[in-house]
Amino acid sequence: MDSFAVVLLSPEVAAAGDLTGRLEALERALSAAQSSADNAWMLTSAALVLLMTGPGLALFYGGLVRRKNVLATMMHSFILMAVASVLWAVVGYSLAFGGSGRFLGDLRFAFLSAVGNELQGTIPHATFVVYQLMFAIITPALISGAFAERIKFSAMLLFTALWSLLVYYPLAHMVWGPGGILNAFADGRIPCLDFAGGTVVHVSSGVSALVCALYLGKRLGYPSEAMKPHNLVMSVTGACLLWVGWFGFNAGSALAASRQAASAFLATQLGAAAATLGWMLAEWLKSGKPSMLGAITGAVAGLVAITPASGFVRPMPALVIGFAAGVLCFYMVAVVKHRLGYDDSLDAFGVHGVGGTVGAILTGIFATRAVVDPTSERAFGWVDGNPVQVLYQLAGTAVAWVLAAAGTVVSLKICDRVVGVRVEPEHEIQGLDLSLHGEEAYSYET
Repeated sequence: MDSFAVVLLSPEVAAAGDLTGRLEALERALSAAQSSADNAWMLTSAALVLLMTGPGLALFYGGLVRRKNVLATMMHSFILMAVASVLWAVVGYSLAFGGSGRFLGDLRFAFLSAVGNELQGTIPHATFVVYQLMFAIITPALISGAFAERIKFSAMLLFTALWSLLVYYPLAHMVWGPGGILNAFADGRIPCLDFAGGTVVHVSSGVSALVCALYLGKRLGYPSEAMKPHNLVMSVTGACLLWVGWFGFNAGSALAASRQAASAFLATQLGAAAATLGWMLAEWLKSGKPSMLGAITGAVAGLVAITPASGFVRPMPALVIGFAAGVLCFYMVAVVKHRLGYDDSLDAFGVHGVGGTVGAILTGIFATRAVVDPTSERAFGWVDGNPVQVLYQLAGTAVAWVLAAAGTVVSLKICDRVVGVRVEPEHEIQGLDLSLHGEEAYSYET
């Protein structure tokens, strides 16, 4: 029995008397069915995005570090699921989505006291809160790839709180919040198209990662000492979980079980696939061998780049965006990083900062009303006859770069004054698992 027949036979419709009453009851029943479907999809998407942080990112990053630092690295992702959640409930959601300021929200939703099950669109307000929370969790967790193996745990906790207040919440409001200066759908003065977080999540975390890497300095022994991943199988598992979870990240950003969600789902798959092949090809040509590490890193780069465009572009441009990100991110990681000599431990900037920037700019070229709303008179990207959108994308990306860099420097300096940011040399040599947490990942006792 199809869903329409179920609605027709619902008790409310059957009990209605005259024709007008039955039509009104039918309309209410259809609306309730749509709301239920959208709510189910959004709760599922929220769970998928949480899957990206733990276990996805925890396994991905954990496998890439040396054995003596695996638990400390995974701890970053895991503990942020707790820290970011509390911050979001107390003040984060309100600053990101409360009020209609240009740069920051207000405190109307502080402590979530004014959040209930009233509908926001077709989903309960609480569902929207929990979905957006998952983005606030994973964004600072991405930064941890840059300072892995050398930051104090206490500094990481304080940095996350400060960075969320100074960078993430304001940027989320500017791009997605009511009245935000970059909000392309709420009369923003710089209408920057960002469907699922290219600027809010990836540019902000990637640029912040670079600043952290430069501020903390190189790991002891870098680059003369080999610092190979201790468990690539773990990282491959994490990358696969990230790929699966990313469908909630991108397709869920439609905020409904809609045709746009389906389009974003397809674009996400194609962008990741094309980037995997792009990175692999570039690596194969440069070094003579395609690596598993390169393939999974390329996949993540493609997922990053397609994020801002996923709900705005057709399938073939998704392939172009993904392939471009795979090649350009490989060049940044394999060539530019080594020439400049900075120690971005797990290439958070090379993948998220560069990939997010590439995706944001290409969104301005390929965004089209054919995906967003075929009946709309609005021209979205260059392919729609709106080349100025590329300039808006550049401006929005520049805002994200500047805010992320400035907010990160301020956060790090405060952390340095309060608790210090870098572990002692002897702790770094011993490994952070033992020196900071008093435990080891692997026991070889029989």
